[in-house]
Amino acid sequence: MPLPRTRTGRRALVAALTAGLLLPLTACGGDGAPQDGAAKSTGASGVPAARLTVLAAASLTDVFETAGAAYERSHPGTEITFSFAGSQELVAQIAQGSPADVLVTADAKSMDKVRADTGAPLVIARNRLVIATGEGNPYKIDGLEDLADTGLKVVLAAPEVPAGKYSRKILDAQGLTVKPVSQEPNVRAVLSKVELGEADAGLVYRTDAESAKDKVDAVDIPDAQNAVASYPAATVKQSENAEAAAAFVAWLSSPEARKILLDAGFQQP
Repeated sequence: MPLPRTRTGRRALVAALTAGLLLPLTACGGDGAPQDGAAKSTGASGVPAARLTVLAAASLTDVFETAGAAYERSHPGTEITFSFAGSQELVAQIAQGSPADVLVTADAKSMDKVRADTGAPLVIARNRLVIATGEGNPYKIDGLEDLADTGLKVVLAAPEVPAGKYSRKILDAQGLTVKPVSQEPNVRAVLSKVELGEADAGLVYRTDAESAKDKVDAVDIPDAQNAVASYPAATVKQSENAEAAAAFVAWLSSPEARKILLDAGFQQP
């Protein structure tokens, strides 16, 4: 088709071509999210839209997937990527300068190790330990003392992992000697061993057992023999999204987030 020869026609053609060139550039953002990690626009919530990277303790895996989706719904333009691992691994990543915006550990001591690299921590939830057994509790485990049976294959989290520290604390307090067949890098690995039948029992958080209740049974540990795990959350000082990161940490203590945590079996902070 011949090009328009009038001035009006040429202006219309230029406008159409310009719009066509700009459209793909706008679409690359995917729901308006920034591409380079920096907050670039303010959403309806008043919080700058950003792509946040959150390093979180493995025991938060299920609940944070739910919480993250809820946060994204109420903060259009924000996308959250979670990286779950043992707290000791997350702390090492922060110390080595790995890119991140928020850190959430399963104990205060882990967070203290990177105090110079984070903002002031805020405890968002607490948790307690249970004994995870195979479905139906085939070995009829009633309490901590049963874990000392050398005929049982018991798995614990490694000593440097918060769940491992809590486990040894409560076993030592009862004067029990438990020789685990393996020591895992995070509490979810302990749960997996029990789920797969590779271990007869393991000490995990109550919320971990709840997440796999169709595959494992949970034996309660009396409060007097138990330990309370706390979950501090903090912004990472090197974050390129400081305002958006701070908003997410603050939201973790909101009524909406607290309900999500409580529904998953976590306790009030």
